Amino acid sequence: MTTTTRVEPIFEPIDHTRSIFDQLGGEPGVRALVDRFYDLMDVDADLADLRAAHGPSLDSARDKLFWFLCGYFGGPDHYVERFGHPRLRARHLPFSIGTRERDQWVVCMGRAMADQGLDQALMDRLLHSFYGTADWMRNREG
Repeated sequence: MTTTTRVEPIFEPIDHTRSIFDQLGGEPGVRALVDRFYDLMDVDADLADLRAAHGPSLDSARDKLFWFLCGYFGGPDHYVERFGHPRLRARHLPFSIGTRERDQWVVCMGRAMADQGLDQALMDRLLHSFYGTADWMRNREG
């Protein structure tokens, strides 16, 4: 009989005295991160599947991710105030999300965080969390 041991990633310490929202610089920092994320998605050829999943305009997605991340990171709950509970999986069901889109989303966010000069330990933690969420959003194979 074989047993599987779950190995959790080892993370460097991060600042737990301030919210992630504050560490990012509040709303201007979150907005800059989201804008960089969508700017990269719009121009990087290796993110084409992810970009195609968003339709012709990124404006609405930009705002919704900004509003969501503000609250997710410990700031104002702009998204909840506008739309109620995020229900992430249900709201993403109309979009075809497979492993390529998941991986491209995480890569794009990693690039955006690096471009914003985020601390590596914070980036590692966030990417781990984002990957789990992005993987949960998949609604098809491939």
